Amino acid sequence: MSIHPRQIWVIAHSVAPKPWFMPSSAIAIFWIFLRLGLTAFGGPVAHLAFFRQEFVGRRGWLSDATFTELVAVCQFLPGPASSQMGMALGLSRAGYAGAFAAWIGFTLPSAVIMISAALGLTMLGNMLPNGLLLGLKIVVVAVVAQAVWAMGRSICTDALRAGVMVAAASAALLLQGAAAQWLVILACAVVGMLVIKPKAQSAAAAFSVPVTSRHGVVWLAVFLGLLLGLPFVAIALQSGWATLFDVFYRTGALVFGGGHVLLPLLQSQLVPAGWVSNDVFLAGYGLTQAVPGPMFSFTGFVGASLSGSVVQGMPAWLVGTFTLFATFLPAFLILMAALPFWAALRESPRAQAALGGVNAGVLGLLLATLYDPVFVSAVAWPQDMALAFLAFVALVFWHLPPWLVVLLGAVIGGIWF
Repeated sequence: MSIHPRQIWVIAHSVAPKPWFMPSSAIAIFWIFLRLGLTAFGGPVAHLAFFRQEFVGRRGWLSDATFTELVAVCQFLPGPASSQMGMALGLSRAGYAGAFAAWIGFTLPSAVIMISAALGLTMLGNMLPNGLLLGLKIVVVAVVAQAVWAMGRSICTDALRAGVMVAAASAALLLQGAAAQWLVILACAVVGMLVIKPKAQSAAAAFSVPVTSRHGVVWLAVFLGLLLGLPFVAIALQSGWATLFDVFYRTGALVFGGGHVLLPLLQSQLVPAGWVSNDVFLAGYGLTQAVPGPMFSFTGFVGASLSGSVVQGMPAWLVGTFTLFATFLPAFLILMAALPFWAALRESPRAQAALGGVNAGVLGLLLATLYDPVFVSAVAWPQDMALAFLAFVALVFWHLPPWLVVLLGAVIGGIWF
């Protein structure tokens, strides 16, 4: 019996090892997150709403309860919560390559825009039509409201959990600041552990990650080693690259609350030192509000805008890419350190009760954020509320994809306002 050469090629291709740096599953994850990176407007809270729509509602990768548990983990950790959520989802599907693919896909569009703006269009944020920006902000109200509505129906299944949610939302509105949010989640965990009776079987399906507890300890050691050691390395080497790595890594490692907290910390370190002018810094901040994807991409703009006194003779885009990587690196390290321990703890009934309180607490934080700053910063006139209602109906009842609702909202805002 003869074998056709085409059959030989198919058999060889099926048994040949796939490249470790680009498995097919990681490529698929890259394209999924690239689309999200192109369409996810509105900051970290809205990003989580987009993620829930994509991975809970559309693809069924995980349940609402597991999704909310992951949100709680990322809220506890320093760094950009939405990007860490993406890394965790990629990690669960395709290992470390999947985590890297998710980060690259979600970050690439905003990073390209921000670095390009620093190369010559730093005033682009002031040139964008006000109505278009307002339309985007109003649509974000509907996106977050839809997420709160859907998650609330599956998480707040009894009066106790609903009470925890309301208490967390009230505390978050009265106690401003990222530290207050962290304390609210911690308090909800304690309340849940004390008063919530977990079900015999956890509502959340197991979220497995290919990271062992031993590996988690190693990742934590790397995270702390860089955090504590980089200042000494920068002083010893007297290198612009080492100094930049220290400043941006330390900023990313100590930021709780997302990109909005990152901005003033960077400004206090870079502007007084004369590395970047205040006008350029604020122009980049304005542009960040208008682009999709993580707000941490602003560090690419800042890096590409640094004066030549920090690093000389290097292309601005390369410096921007370097500072972007340095800021995101601690978020990856601390996430890899935390996930294996979370996966083990969730098997404990006491831990499940605590996570039940955390789930309701995180939902309360999202509810509080829906009001302030999402609603109060976007809705000021009756026509604003009308557009928000229209976007909510389009998402919940007409089942239009979020990216299309965002696009239509921007167009309507540009024409109407």
